[in-house]
Amino acid sequence: MASSSSYNSPCAACKLLRRKCMPGCIFAPYFPPEEPQKFVNVHKIFGASNVTKLLNELLPHQREDAVNSLAYEAEARVRDPVYGCVGAITFLQRQVQRLQKELDAANADLIRYACNDIPTALPQAPGTSSFQPLTPRNRLPEFNRRNIGDGGGFYQVSGGALPYSFPWNDASSGDINDGGGEGGM
Repeated sequence: MASSSSYNSPCAACKLLRRKCMPGCIFAPYFPPEEPQKFVNVHKIFGASNVTKLLNELLPHQREDAVNSLAYEAEARVRDPVYGCVGAITFLQRQVQRLQKELDAANADLIRYACNDIPTALPQAPGTSSFQPLTPRNRLPEFNRRNIGDGGGFYQVSGGALPYSFPWNDASSGDINDGGGEGGM
């Protein structure tokens, strides 16, 4: 890479524009001769004169990020002339929404399974004979009272470890709240 520039090989921009690459060429640091397609796309979408104006208006430490953004947008525009990178962003946002719905459904299943493991009767005080089974409606308050009443998180059991394990948990920690996981989007 360095050896090709030491022999005064023109940058990809000067090569495409068929001009001599001068030592102070504004394109040379950002469009190396090994990546000609990068400048071809940028030139096709934005034009060489517009890119030159943009780079001259920016501070030197901002230019590399600007060129990378232009190259990304140009490549996206070549692939999708109508939407460009907005189409890719929209696709990814829809994928995040779909995955969030799947995660919410999995969490609801987890809560439902955790509530089904609760015994159906409350322990009675000695000497009392009234027996009142828990209905599905009032099982969740009993679960919350037993497992959250001590101030811990929803999935935190007072004994420290859950009676079941998740494949993504570290078996040595015993606390599934270590990974963050809280907070909204």
